[in-house]
Amino acid sequence: MSQGLIMIVDDEIGVRELLTDALRLSGFETIEAKDGMSALTLLRKAKPDLLIVDVNMPIMDGFELLERLRESGNTAPAIMLTARGDRQDVSKGLRLGADDYVTKPFGLEELILRVQAVLRRTKPALTESAILTCGPISLNEDTYEVTFNADAVELSKTEFKLLAHLLANKGRVLSKSNLLSAVWEIDFDTDSSVVDTYISYLRRKFHKDGFECIKTVRGVGFQIIEPKPGK
Repeated sequence: MSQGLIMIVDDEIGVRELLTDALRLSGFETIEAKDGMSALTLLRKAKPDLLIVDVNMPIMDGFELLERLRESGNTAPAIMLTARGDRQDVSKGLRLGADDYVTKPFGLEELILRVQAVLRRTKPALTESAILTCGPISLNEDTYEVTFNADAVELSKTEFKLLAHLLANKGRVLSKSNLLSAVWEIDFDTDSSVVDTYISYLRRKFHKDGFECIKTVRGVGFQIIEPKPGK
């Protein structure tokens, strides 16, 4: 059984191969990217449990990659690798949301122990967030179950994915382009009405008994909000 999926982001192929071999021997699966831009492309589909990111890379360095991830809401834990000994680099990485820092050259055993330690700290939080709620709606991402006032609700795979994304961003207004990217993996401009169609499907199943949680923000997008007390 895999201990988790690790993304290795480093412009040195030798470092990527070394880390890949060591992590796989320790029971992890791995994916690789040669720079920050390549990592962002892979992260559109891959959902690693942890990232090992080199600071010094061409095109997009590790700091910029981490900053973009955190700004987009990606909270996957990250360990930064650097050949520098400057404490300012360490401080900058931690301020941007890094979970740990390792200076090259490093021992493989130490790095594996750090990976395992970070995962132990972060996995409980992931487990707690597996159940998403809004009023009488409850969605369990682990068991793929959805209920309304404790009654089971059958959803298609796309409906489930759309509802989960709305619930994970409860209160936020999500644009159509955001929803198209997150649910349908469409990352280009389109006049498709698929978002409106599936929003209507969810409303038919959950807007009842006076409960209406999915709001349209005209000209912007959609949001799911908690009902006010007493409603």
